[in-house]
Parts: sequence; C-alpha cells; structure tokens
Amino acid sequence: MKRNILIVAGLAAGLGAGWAGFPRAIYNSRPQPVDFSHKIHIDKAGAKCEDCHAIREDGSFAGFPTVEQCGACHAAPMGTSAAEKKFIDAYVTPHKEPVWLAYARQPENVYFSHATHVKRAQLKCEVCHGNEGSADHPRPFEQDRVSGYSRDIWGGQGRPGMKMSDCVDCHRRSAVKNATAVGDLSCLDCHK
Repeated sequence: MKRNILIVAGLAAGLGAGWAGFPRAIYNSRPQPVDFSHKIHIDKAGAKCEDCHAIREDGSFAGFPTVEQCGACHAAPMGTSAAEKKFIDAYVTPHKEPVWLAYARQPENVYFSHATHVKRAQLKCEVCHGNEGSADHPRPFEQDRVSGYSRDIWGGQGRPGMKMSDCVDCHRRSAVKNATAVGDLSCLDCHK
C-alpha cells in the first residue's frame, strides 16, 4: 500500500513539474523592442487601430507602423515617460526601425487578408486581437523553439487561436460562403 502511494505521489509530482516546466522549456520569451502603450495612444491621443496599422491601397496589411509615422507625433517627447524618451533617442532621431516581434505571423503557405476581414466582413480588430487597446505595455513575445511560431497560435487571453481549425470554425459560425466552392470553403481561399 505504501509503495502504491509513493508511486502515485511521484507520478503526480512528475506530471506537475512537467506541466509547470514544459512551457518554459519549449517557449523562448523575449520583450518587444519598445515599451509601447496602446492605452495611452487610444485614451489620450484618440488613436484608432487603423491610424497606425493601416491597410494599403492594394488591400494588403501594412502591419507595424513605421518610425516615420511615429515621428510625425514624436519628433520630441509629448509626455514625461522614460520609455518615450528612449524610443525617440533609439529609433525616431536616428530613423531606425524597431524590429517588432509579430505575435500573429502565419506560415508561408497561408494567405490572410486583413482587408477581407476588416473591410468586407466588418470585423473589429478586437475579435481576433483581444483587448490590446487597453494594454499599458506589450506582452512578451513567446516563440516556440521547435516551430519558430508565436505561442499566440493557441489563442488565450481573450484572443481566438490562429490554427486552421480556429479559422474554419469561425467561418462556419459566421456562415461564410465563397464563390469557388458553393456553400463551402475552398482550400485556396487561405492557402497559396
């Protein structure tokens, strides 16, 4: 009996250590290059997502704002924060682009159109990106050491996942139809 208790206790301790330690072992966590506050830009400056994360004329997504866009307002500090001064000194003044770490990078064989989702489907950014607008600091970028992709593909913290099954489920819930496969989704809608 005592031996069985020791085996069960050892198994539970091993599973607990693995559950707590595995994410730390598989994910490399790095901070974003700039301590950026979406909240300040939205609350104090009245910025909207599309003011900085625009969709180009050709319908492609511009992604992160350029230092030139930031410099339009931040040629000199507007506030008193050390993070803003550091950003201006390290990036705006020398016209150096920060190397942002993309939480939502898709595999090379996937085509995702922000224009289709934002303009045509009228989705709000928060549907996929959660409440980033209320964040005072960017969360760390957690990269899977094996695949090289962000931990965000699994979703969580108010965001849906970015796995193929997540996209298909959302399209089915939204009754999305396409022109090439009547009443159903086509692989070529998203895959190159």
